[in-house]
Amino acid sequence: MSDYTVRKLTADEWDEVNFPRPKENEFDRVVERAISRRGFLGGVLAFGSGAAAMSAGLLKPEKAQAQQATRFAFTPIPAATDSVVHVPEGYSWQRLVSWGDPLFSGIDAFDSAIGGAAADSDKVFGENTDGMELFVIGGKQVIAVNHEYTNRKTNLPQTADGVPRDGQDVLKLQNLQGIAVFEIVENDTGWTVVLDSPFNRRITQNTPMQFSGPATGHDLLKTAADADGVESLGTFNNCGSGKTPWGTYLTCEENFNGYFGATEEPELTEQIADGYKRYGISTEGWGYDYHKWDPRFDTSKNPNEPHRAGWIVEIDPSNPKSTPVKRTALGRFKHENAETVLAPDGRVVVYMGDDERGEFLYKFVSKDAYAPGADTSTLLDEGQLYVARFHDDMTGEWVSLTPDTTGMSEAEIAIFSRIAASKVGATTMDRPEWVAVNPISVEAYCALTNNSRRGVKPNAGGDWTPVAGPNPREANKYGQIVRWRPSGDDHASETFEWDLYVMAGNPTVHEGDYAGSANINEGNLFNSPDGMAIDSTGLIWIQTDGDDSDEGDFAGNGNNQMLAGDPVTGRIERFLTGPKGAEVTGLCWSADRRTMFVGVQHPDAPFPDGEGRLPRSSIIAIKRDDNLPVG
Repeated sequence: MSDYTVRKLTADEWDEVNFPRPKENEFDRVVERAISRRGFLGGVLAFGSGAAAMSAGLLKPEKAQAQQATRFAFTPIPAATDSVVHVPEGYSWQRLVSWGDPLFSGIDAFDSAIGGAAADSDKVFGENTDGMELFVIGGKQVIAVNHEYTNRKTNLPQTADGVPRDGQDVLKLQNLQGIAVFEIVENDTGWTVVLDSPFNRRITQNTPMQFSGPATGHDLLKTAADADGVESLGTFNNCGSGKTPWGTYLTCEENFNGYFGATEEPELTEQIADGYKRYGISTEGWGYDYHKWDPRFDTSKNPNEPHRAGWIVEIDPSNPKSTPVKRTALGRFKHENAETVLAPDGRVVVYMGDDERGEFLYKFVSKDAYAPGADTSTLLDEGQLYVARFHDDMTGEWVSLTPDTTGMSEAEIAIFSRIAASKVGATTMDRPEWVAVNPISVEAYCALTNNSRRGVKPNAGGDWTPVAGPNPREANKYGQIVRWRPSGDDHASETFEWDLYVMAGNPTVHEGDYAGSANINEGNLFNSPDGMAIDSTGLIWIQTDGDDSDEGDFAGNGNNQMLAGDPVTGRIERFLTGPKGAEVTGLCWSADRRTMFVGVQHPDAPFPDGEGRLPRSSIIAIKRDDNLPVG
């Protein structure tokens, strides 16, 4: 999640301006926070093969020094503040594809003066690459990748401050977002996109889709375009991703609320008005101005249209003619990613984070088991949605969201999952971003990127955000990664034990909690962990989207980066630094694992084309010079 408005407000800052939360500093809350914090820091549980570094003071210095053995096949690199990508000695990178590059023949090369031709905007690689997965289909390698949002002043360089002038400008922005599916191949000069591959496809904010699951046909999904509430049009703010065991792509709609506005004050029912407030839907939007040119996004004309966004969408990359499906059983909120794993009995478990300050961590467990070759069309429609509750004794449980526990219908739980989670007292989290499951150990991790409101203000639903449990720092500016192990080594279990794998911080400018955990040092400083993936050897790859000022609290952090972490020892080392201004996000591997594909989102100029050219988000391909596997 990054910069969305012409005035360069982040989504959090925009939310602060438009939906300010009242400060609450009553004495009893202060006391409760202090007690919770002391209890957390004094009673931490370590699990797994060896005790990892988990929180400030959890690993004593002498123990941390003893854990010097490394499984990393690279020499860590220093922080950087320039406008290029850096990788370790013995590794090389090349650009695979950038915004505006054609996926089909007959498309003109990217024109930096106009930000690419509007007529071709649905036939080229889109803007702001994010989550991605690689699929092997009939022996071919195919990438599906999200295009999260647009940088309007960059994508519409001929306009004033990136403000759309007409419906054509809006259509161009809509086309540059969504998903790209394309075949890639490696030859003597490296990796390249296969133009006109039968797998190549662009899915945009105007692509027809269908609903499935408990919310399908509900009155809240009925619009002027679909009176039955069974179809949708387009997918929005596609952030993280997921991959199912049966070979489909899960794309996750995150900050969808910013696309909607109103040309006049909308007349809303109490239920819809409450939902707008909880999900941050305003009359002005984030400056896309869709509602001024496309009535679908005008909530005074179509108040139910925002309910058709905020879902996880399943896409079949093997069939470019297939219709994407919005799986409503997985809930509606600001989805970061969808990490899928099988329980021992074959049921499908999907972990999901809601990326907003003080929101929740969810999982879905399918009713039926996955069987290779069997019908999978309802596996993500029938099952149970849960929300996490963490306790200070390092245990937790998944609380089911049902009509009995919430007083809401199944369809209402799906459409207003945040409200349902508040009703059952779920734990407010420090912006749950990517979830990653370890393929060689039964454990999962979630990046809690930061939370300026922790212990200061409630969330959008009025739930207090105490300093406690996996969120141990007030006004958290650095972030942390929480880890849990499900009871009985079963991801479908309703209970778990948890700890913190790392608390980011800066020991060069702070002491105590804001110095970070014992596995943070001057050589691996970072803030705001965001993207995450665990490779086939069990190493955690951590990508950041944070403050790259390299000064003050963030001195020594440099640009956003990608680090590798060892779950066993807790050791973390820097592998890659991105260009100035960029978020490092999205990660997948080639079929032989000799190439790592990494996304570079919203870089500043001159990346990647040089001075005088527009900056372009890109996917890069990283290889070892000796051609051995990378992870």
